[in-house]
Amino acid sequence: MDAIVLKLRAMREYLRPWKLFTLSIGLALLALGAFHYNQPDWDVGISFVMGLLAYFTAPWGIIVFKAKRWKLLPLALLAYWFTVDGSYVLYNAWVGRPVWPELRVANFFASSLLYLLCGLIWLPRMTLSEVFLSAVAAVKGRGNK
Repeated sequence: MDAIVLKLRAMREYLRPWKLFTLSIGLALLALGAFHYNQPDWDVGISFVMGLLAYFTAPWGIIVFKAKRWKLLPLALLAYWFTVDGSYVLYNAWVGRPVWPELRVANFFASSLLYLLCGLIWLPRMTLSEVFLSAVAAVKGRGNK
């Protein structure tokens, strides 16, 4: 029974309105970037694949490092790699597009930064008002030290 409760609590995090809103904004920006920059390896499809993978794995990966859950580290690194590189290679192979080594390296670094940023943004297990109050307290110097 406890495992079911923990899974329901974890799923609730993915359904918080502010997280879904920021996910929507991020996916929209990635899709707009795909149209604007017109890169041979970047389209709306890969934007959604990588964006959704980051939404579901990046906060957990941050938790693994922050909580020093070293037994989960290989799985967290696999999720990170698959999100920023593995899905990129598989998607481009699936749509019949060659993956140029230079673009793959550039994508790896850009996607790694976005993965970390997404993990930090979606990490708080709070309502939006709690996130705001926590940020205000931190700015005023009364945050957790």
